[in-house]
Amino acid sequence: MKKESRKFTVTPWKIEGNIQEEDYAKLTKEFGTEPLTNELLERIKKHTGELHYLLRRKIFFSHRDLKWLLDEYEKGNKFFLYTGRGPSGNVHLGHLLPWILTKWLQDKFKAKLYFQMTDDEKFLVSQKLSLEETRNYAYENALDVIALGFKPELTKIIIDTENIKKLYPIALKVAKKLTFSTVKAVFGFDNATNVGMNFFTSIQSAPCFIENKPCLIPLGIDQDPHFRITRDIAPKLGFMKPALLHCKFAPGLGESGKMSASQPETAIFTTDSEKDVEFKIRNAFTGGRETIAKQKQLGGMPEKCTIYHYLLYFFEPDDKAMQEKFHACRMGQTYCGECKVKLAETINKFLREHQKKRELAKKQLGKFLMKD
Repeated sequence: MKKESRKFTVTPWKIEGNIQEEDYAKLTKEFGTEPLTNELLERIKKHTGELHYLLRRKIFFSHRDLKWLLDEYEKGNKFFLYTGRGPSGNVHLGHLLPWILTKWLQDKFKAKLYFQMTDDEKFLVSQKLSLEETRNYAYENALDVIALGFKPELTKIIIDTENIKKLYPIALKVAKKLTFSTVKAVFGFDNATNVGMNFFTSIQSAPCFIENKPCLIPLGIDQDPHFRITRDIAPKLGFMKPALLHCKFAPGLGESGKMSASQPETAIFTTDSEKDVEFKIRNAFTGGRETIAKQKQLGGMPEKCTIYHYLLYFFEPDDKAMQEKFHACRMGQTYCGECKVKLAETINKFLREHQKKRELAKKQLGKFLMKD
């Protein structure tokens, strides 16, 4: 979705520009979603006993029909979860955001999860990747999903090209209700767009209709257009509309923009070595001043600092500790060099464990993969 009055672009296939905190309110309005209110968070907490830090900090900030989903749950109607990944390369930390919350929701609500790997879409979009490559990335990315600790008895990983027998009959029913004019209007497709892309939303909708029960989809807001269409079609097929929970984009290590695989020097990948992490963090953009003397005099700017935001989004769940770090930076009591060293140590500790679990996941893969 692109507007002339702003300096960024958000679509399911491209996110460009510097998205500031205040811009998420604009995205909520433009996409026609609802802000995630404290009232809704308290309703979640009533069932979970606590709130995940991604919810408390409004990193998940927007929704569609979350109130309805909670109403249904409180009537005794359990929901299932659905999220996914477009496997075009290795997984970076930004990709983990919706998965981390999805895992928490699975644990708290004992919810089944369908995790879709859209290797078909990435082949259709890419000018460089072969279908074999996107399929291989799907299997590789699945290891990162499993390494996060999802329960095999509640989790099914769908690889589109491998599970088409399951998906295709559902996708056909969606496609019959979906017109080209709708797809063109929502995504801006034209006569040069390949036929596969015109059909793809039907495939991405299919997991919502594997079961006719409430469905919750944690996702980045860039994917919302697919599911806006899905929600319009659901009643025509006799299904409930899926509820959506949108997260913000994880920041990269550069001066602006989200974490992106197309800018590998500003993204931390789950397969990065310790030296890679140290190098990237050492060269990260910060909110510090030019000299230590100025830092002491003027204080830092944590609101602009990628080091601070990595802690906020990933590595410091304690809100009080985050407030203390913010204050110390503001008062010039901490310096960028020491913050970078600590963050690199924290990330490498996480990655050492994640990479061990990722290796073990190779033996568990069969338990998770959907079988037609």
